[in-house]
Amino acid sequence: MYAAEKSLHWIVDKWLAPTPAMPARVTRICRTAARRGCAVCVETSRPSGVLSIVFFRHDDGSWNVFPPAAERPAMNGYRRAA
Repeated sequence: MYAAEKSLHWIVDKWLAPTPAMPARVTRICRTAARRGCAVCVETSRPSGVLSIVFFRHDDGSWNVFPPAAERPAMNGYRRAA
């Protein structure tokens, strides 16, 4: 799926299905300076209570309900030409 198809608006519609009677609203935005990451908490009211979901922005510009994979240290060996 293309990043444009996974905009925050699209993913909120998919997971929360807001309506005029029960709109969704952003309640918190968290940014991390180290990875340029972003997390947004969106909530809506339901007959059973308030439903909150945290969405995470990934490096490709898409939004998901799971955080992006952490960058891990990597080693690489090179063969030196004789």
